Amino acid sequence: MSYSGRLNAHLAQATRLLMVKADGGVLIHSDGGSYKPLNWMSPPATLRVTDPDPEQREAGIIEVWTVSATKTDDTLSILISEVHEEVSHDLGVDPGLVKDGVESDLQRLLAEQIELLGAGHRLIRREHPTPIGPVDLLARGPQGHVAVELKRRGDIDGVEQLTRYLELLNRDPLLTPVQGVFAAQQIKPQARTLAEDRGIRCLVLDYDAMRGVDDADSRLF
Repeated sequence: MSYSGRLNAHLAQATRLLMVKADGGVLIHSDGGSYKPLNWMSPPATLRVTDPDPEQREAGIIEVWTVSATKTDDTLSILISEVHEEVSHDLGVDPGLVKDGVESDLQRLLAEQIELLGAGHRLIRREHPTPIGPVDLLARGPQGHVAVELKRRGDIDGVEQLTRYLELLNRDPLLTPVQGVFAAQQIKPQARTLAEDRGIRCLVLDYDAMRGVDDADSRLF
């Protein structure tokens, strides 16, 4: 296999899995490396199958695949010396990936279970507007208003985002003082350090427990 275009690459002869997709994409897989192919041609592309030239035939090549990108000069050349199995399947219309546990799910569940912020909290509204975008939840607690930013995985960018929201919300005399809560299923140590340094409370969310499918009896802790 040889690839020419933005860079040149070569794979030595070996047993490979070749996938030709209906959208024109071609992927070359080995038996390792998890889901990532060794090389590929993204669609739109054109696949042309030709006979080997005399030199290639002498080397044991029985078929040559040339995959050409439609929008660029990139070319993938695949030399086939043996076919172990050839299978074709029509997968039909793909319904798409439905993600569970996205930020909108966390927002809805925490709004319904606002007491997870602590006793005495009540929800004011979801998607509370600010001049730079909506903060996920605005609540009222014993010490004043609370702005909550939700992430599946909390990193430094999320803390910075909440910091900007808090700066604007605290300019509103009807809201100030506004405290911040950074809530996520996982919070990176650097994000926690930055949040706590800025007076922002961190809250780790148990998504399964929040949606009522957590099996407490199977836990070790």
